[in-house]
Amino acid sequence: MTRYRPPRERSSPYITPEGHARLTSELKDLWKIQRPALTARIQAAAANGDRSENGDYIYGRKALREMDSRIRYLSKRLDESEIIDRPPRDSRKIYFGATVTLEDEDGKTAQYRLVGADEIDTTLRWISIDSPLARALIGKQVDDEVTIQAPAGEQTWWVTRIGFEGSER
Repeated sequence: MTRYRPPRERSSPYITPEGHARLTSELKDLWKIQRPALTARIQAAAANGDRSENGDYIYGRKALREMDSRIRYLSKRLDESEIIDRPPRDSRKIYFGATVTLEDEDGKTAQYRLVGADEIDTTLRWISIDSPLARALIGKQVDDEVTIQAPAGEQTWWVTRIGFEGSER
C-alpha cells in the first residue's frame, strides 16, 4: 500500500482584496512570530539530551514541518493569486465577487458570495468560485433559473438579486 495521492485539480487563482490581506497577514504571523517561537522550543527540547525519546523534540519537529508546509503553500498561493478589486463591466450578470440571492421552489431564500478557494466561510455563506453551485451561477442574471445536481438530488433555484460591493440589483 502506498501513500500516493493523485494531484488535486488546481483552483482558480482569483482572490478578493480582503482575502489577500488575510492570507498575507497569516503568512507574516507564521513567519515572523510563530515559527521563531516554535524553533526556540525545539532548541530547548533538543538541549535536554536523547532526542529519540524526547516527545517535545519529536512533536516540535512535526509541528515545524506542518508550519513550513503552510508557509510554502501561502507563499506560492499569494504569488499566483490574481486580486479582483473592482466589479465587472456588466454588473447585471453573476461573476467572481458577486453576492447572489437565490430562491427555491418552496420560496426559501439563500444568499451566497462567490469568493476564491482560500476564502470559503460557511458561516458567512461564502462559497468557492470552483464549487458546482458557483459554476452554475456564473453568467446568470436576475430571474434566471439554475439547476444543479446536489447529493440530495436535483435542485432548482432562481436568481432574485445580484450585488457587487454594495451595489445591489
